[in-house]
Amino acid sequence: MASHQRSPAIKGAKVLMVGAGGIGCELLKTLALSGFEDIHIIDMDTIEVSNLNRQFLFRQSHVGQSKAKVARDAVLRFRPHISITSYHANVKDPDFNVDFFKQFNVVLNGLDNLDARRHVNRLCLASDVPLVESGTTGFLGQVTVHVKGKTECYECQPKPTPKTYPVCTITSTPSKFVHCIVWAKDLLFAKLFGDKNQENDLNARSSNAASSSQQAEDVFERQNDEGIDEYAKRIYDHVFGYNIGVALSNEETWKNRNRPKPLYSRDVFPEEPSQQNGNMDKNCATDDPLSVSAMASLGLKNPQDIWSLLENSRIFLEALKLFFGKREKEIGNLSFDKDDQLAVEFVTAAANIRAASFGIPLHSLFEAKGIAGNIVHAVATTNAVIAGLIVIEAIKVLQRDANNYRMTYCLEHPSRKMLLMPVEPFEPNKSCYVCSETPLLLEVNTHRSKLRDFVEKIVKAKLGMNCPLIMHGPALLYEVGDDLDKDMAANYAANLEKVLSELPSPVTGGTMLTVEDLQQEFTCNINIKHREEFDEEKEPDGMLLSGWTQAPRVEKDDNKTVGNGGSSTSNASSAMPVEAEEDDDIEFVPTGKKRKVGEISKATNPNLSDVADDDVLVMLDGENLDINKKKKLQ
Repeated sequence: MASHQRSPAIKGAKVLMVGAGGIGCELLKTLALSGFEDIHIIDMDTIEVSNLNRQFLFRQSHVGQSKAKVARDAVLRFRPHISITSYHANVKDPDFNVDFFKQFNVVLNGLDNLDARRHVNRLCLASDVPLVESGTTGFLGQVTVHVKGKTECYECQPKPTPKTYPVCTITSTPSKFVHCIVWAKDLLFAKLFGDKNQENDLNARSSNAASSSQQAEDVFERQNDEGIDEYAKRIYDHVFGYNIGVALSNEETWKNRNRPKPLYSRDVFPEEPSQQNGNMDKNCATDDPLSVSAMASLGLKNPQDIWSLLENSRIFLEALKLFFGKREKEIGNLSFDKDDQLAVEFVTAAANIRAASFGIPLHSLFEAKGIAGNIVHAVATTNAVIAGLIVIEAIKVLQRDANNYRMTYCLEHPSRKMLLMPVEPFEPNKSCYVCSETPLLLEVNTHRSKLRDFVEKIVKAKLGMNCPLIMHGPALLYEVGDDLDKDMAANYAANLEKVLSELPSPVTGGTMLTVEDLQQEFTCNINIKHREEFDEEKEPDGMLLSGWTQAPRVEKDDNKTVGNGGSSTSNASSAMPVEAEEDDDIEFVPTGKKRKVGEISKATNPNLSDVADDDVLVMLDGENLDINKKKKLQ
């Protein structure tokens, strides 16, 4: 494709970029160097030190500043004649509505979370603007093209929900280090430093404290006359000693499991913990609470070292004392943050002590931080490759070259001697509830579940709506918005606390609800099926949403070489897509049955060919944390 042929399409294009991180920096640079002259970029984040190893438009002096604005200024220094408009804002803000999106010729995503991706997908559908989606994780990456009515939308294929673990496994029978991390982060850290009124399953392990005069719920409370050393030692003995001793009392649990060993401070420390205090003065030089460090106090420097049980125990006590000594005002409002050094140290130490008790191998702080923060460490080269592919596809979209659209997957290991695997895009999924408006099915106990449960667990968490409106026939059950008068707002707030079957227009089995998001201009119909009981472990929401499936696969019988812009082989088309998010959980997408654009009318008797045995696509399951696991294409 000669440069003079594509210049008019490029120069006259108005492009919206969403995200100015690892992919975004590379993408903005590539767009500017490719001749694009009107670029708008949205990003709500500020620059962090951890970004500097790959987000090359940023420098140390930029830490704390807007990513979108700094990226704009950096590119304008070597392309001063072009127009770049930056927005330090959330793409889900009301200002970025359908009318805003309609002004662009193409939207390019470089996002790091599923919720924002779904939101942009719906706005692109509503505004009829093509979307080029992307993602990277480590050496893996992908670029996909989504054009309304021609290719599948971003939500045509199901996205997996985050991995969850049964509470009983986390609190009583951990068998993997990730179980210990979840316990330390979501239970212990939250109990000690988070909202005291929030329910926490650690209470279950405190209920047998009959020998203590204090109530079970006060076990984690520091008493008025209690010194910090005494308190830290008491917490250590309670969670690693007493609680595990209580768990051991249930003989049935340990018939086929290795029994854990209760750990008490008197057994771990050769002398009193108070005599092994770190040097808190080493943390006095910083005004940044996120930089306070137990490692610095104790003289530990390498985050990739695996600490001994004694070192973990010292870090645990020191971190707890630093929280109460240096950050006491924050206690009660803290939540775990992977960029909070002291929080990471505390969670790492607590997880390792628990792991030692249950005979699970210990991990370094570097490894524990990756698990706790759901981090797959980014590779700058992958971001650069993916950014280049985004621009290639954007040019094809602008030229309306639909026959040459490609979804391209960047692999870690060669498949057929290729690291980049282009695949022809797929037809819209006729059972997609977003672009094909197929009704969904919700199984729910309409006599127990409240409208609030439906709004929070289904409408917002599952369907990704931000400003929902819920109707049963002509009856409006719920609406949000600044323009509501007080009486209406109060009425809808009251409806939230009512069970579904007792709403003004009762919702029972056989009911169809219409849910709409006015900002996204997205509407979905949900059929209600009453169900009495749910498995608390497998279905913790107390409701089950279903009703959309992957489209059947139809493939061509050809054996042409795979190339970006040429035809794909049928084998390549069955490659399992990788849904990836930079610096975030990789979404592990099961192999789907899909249809290629333009093949439906041609393939009356398609030949289905198998993938060769040596066609191995490296997949990363971010939840089992086995980054080297290979899965063969089926």
